[in-house]
Amino acid sequence: MLAVFEALFPVFALIILGAVLKRRGPMGEEAWKGLAELCYFFLYPALLIKTLSVADLSTIAISSYTAVLITTVAIMTVFLLGLWPVLKANGVGGSAFTSLFQGVTRWNGFVALAVTGLLYGDPGLTYIALIIAIFVPVLNFVNVVVLSVYAGQTFSFRKLVLQVLRNPFISACAFGLFLNLTGLGIPRVAYNFLDILGGGGLGLGLLTVGAGLRFSLDFRDNLMVALGVTLRLIAMPLLMYASASFFGIDGLARAVAMIAAAVPTAASSYILSRQMGGDASLMANIITAQVLAAIITMPAILWLAAY
Repeated sequence: MLAVFEALFPVFALIILGAVLKRRGPMGEEAWKGLAELCYFFLYPALLIKTLSVADLSTIAISSYTAVLITTVAIMTVFLLGLWPVLKANGVGGSAFTSLFQGVTRWNGFVALAVTGLLYGDPGLTYIALIIAIFVPVLNFVNVVVLSVYAGQTFSFRKLVLQVLRNPFISACAFGLFLNLTGLGIPRVAYNFLDILGGGGLGLGLLTVGAGLRFSLDFRDNLMVALGVTLRLIAMPLLMYASASFFGIDGLARAVAMIAAAVPTAASSYILSRQMGGDASLMANIITAQVLAAIITMPAILWLAAY
């Protein structure tokens, strides 16, 4: 357990540093926004292309791995939808429910990439890239539908498809897999360039996660925030562990899947909540509480993943 905590310490130290620098440092709001976009559109995609273009995919049971991920999301989705009547009966509105739903089902790819890269290097990043290729379209679809139904917004399948296709992580995964599966590979000079470019994204991405935290917890949201933290950081990785065990996935593959399930929700959940009529204030509270709680829960989850 101590070894796992020591490995994760730099990750959360960078997140906390980002929060401090956002409030006390020399960079303004626009500079932090630009830094986050740099990571999102260039640095992390470079890392994904570099990793997937040379990965040995023959050792990965892709169909079983996909089944593990989809099963986990499906079970949690059904559970949350079943929980809705109970929450509604206790005065929770549809907008607040969508924020809880996003907080539990979506994941922070920046944190997952950084943790996996630090702990497991390129072999682990190969699995994360596959998870991105599966999770991004599936979770975007599910959450947009839920927001449309429960927050009263109009659902547009065309806009959803365009949103997924424009996601630079999806484009990077597709290009990296194309280079790998066609045997084209990548020249050494290009590999070195992407390696340097992508490597810089791990630390910068975590700083932007910290900069995006909003420390304005509303104690009226205690129940929903507690649910969001418990279901996301504890129930989701345990469910992923059970799904992986059921489909015979263990070792590094299971550990990385559990990282994807154990990281806080996506920072972009706040933006989507504002755009589609969700409870943005509650969403911000859930994101902040999850990041802080993950300092404690993630070492325990990764310790479990080793067994």
